[in-house]
Order: sequence, then structure tokens, then C-alpha cells
Amino acid sequence: MKKFFAPPLIAALVFYGNALTAFALRPYDSTDAAVAAPGEFELELGPLGRLRQGDRRFRVSPAVIGNYGFAEDRELVVQGQRQVAIDAEPGQPGSSIVENGLFVKQVLRHGVLQEQSGLSVATEYGVLLPPIRGEHGTGFSVAGIVSQRTEAVSLHLNGAFAINREHEPDVFLGAILEGPYSWPVRPVAEVFGEQASGSPRLLSRLVGAIWRPRDNLSFDIGIRAAHAGGESIRELRLGLTWSIAFKKEP
Repeated sequence: MKKFFAPPLIAALVFYGNALTAFALRPYDSTDAAVAAPGEFELELGPLGRLRQGDRRFRVSPAVIGNYGFAEDRELVVQGQRQVAIDAEPGQPGSSIVENGLFVKQVLRHGVLQEQSGLSVATEYGVLLPPIRGEHGTGFSVAGIVSQRTEAVSLHLNGAFAINREHEPDVFLGAILEGPYSWPVRPVAEVFGEQASGSPRLLSRLVGAIWRPRDNLSFDIGIRAAHAGGESIRELRLGLTWSIAFKKEP
């Protein structure tokens, strides 16, 4: 949870100030049951994001996630994101670094995403770090991820539990649906729900597309709409994912 170190410092994906979503996969808030290969660094960069939360508008840029494969079936994730208030209210910071965290993602069962048969299963766990120039507080999160892929469709299911930065229990359930992975441009969609103790339930929907011109490079676009209590959230996401192998496999 992507919502949880070493090489390059990276950052993550957007959005709801108190959200649990620490793990993510562009352009989603959920993720898949795969990790970077040992010695491989993967950068997920959102050069543009716009977020409307009630009456407030934000630019979220850069919105970034980085993953480094430090061992077989394990990767390290460092994240954070700059958020700029377009119409900041008096006494509130105009910009802040939010969604900071330090995480480990681990494959528990090799499956179709590891070029084997059956379901791929993974977990992601780590620390939610406090924002810079924002509300204080730390937390932790642990998630389970199950993925399946056929020629026609890919499905990724996520479930997570956290003690969020406000020290309240937080539960997340999400699902990603993608078109044929072999297509150069594939349609994608995501739905998720999140409930923190004492807060309204957050329900989110996203539709978009991913263009993969090369195996190590893809571009994405997503339009997200969400509701939390009586408040609506609207967001545009544009970005890319780029992977580099620092160590050649024998």
C-alpha cells in the first residue's frame, strides 16, 4: 500500500490528505503483485496532476513513486509528493510534501505476473511518514495483493489495514481492471473504498489508458472521481513509468 531506501529517493501519487493509500501503480491508488527485479530501479512519475477537494483546488506535481529491487522477490519503495494549493486559505501553507512513506513490497507466491501459472500474491508493509509543512503524525500500513492475468484482461485486488497519521484505524479495499496486456494502448479502470475511524467513507472511481511503446517505458492518463461524505474530489492524472536495470542478470 502503492501507498509501506536505498538508491534514489522517490515520491508517490496524489491525493486525499488523510488517505491510507501508500502503495500505488500508475495511474492507480492500488497496485499489482509484482516487484522490480534484483538490481532494477523503476520510476513512476506523474508530471501533472490536478485535484479538486470540495472548494479547494491543488496542483500535485511531481507525483512520483520509485521501486528498487534489492533482493529476489523484494523491492524497496520511498515516496513523497509535492502538493501546491491553487487557492490557499489564510494561515495554511501554499505548498507541502505529502504522502511520505518508506515501504517493502514482497512476492509471496509466484504466478502469472512472474511468468508462472496461477495467481500472483504479494504483500506490502511499512511506515507512513509525516508531511513536510503539513499536519504531523506517523503511522504504519500492511497490505495484501492478488493478481490474475489472461489474454483478455488483468485483475488486481488489494486489501490493506493501517494505523494512519492521525493514529486511527484505516481500511482500504481496491480493484484494478485492465484490458489486454499485449495491446500497445490498453484501457484501464479502478475502484476503491477507504474507511478511517471517525471519518466519512471515501469511494473512488478511475478510468484511463496506458500506452506502452517499449517494455521498459509506458505513459498513462487517468480521470478520477471520488466522494467522501458530502465532499466531492476530482482529479486528472498524467504520467509515465520507466525502468532501468543497474545490474545485468547472469
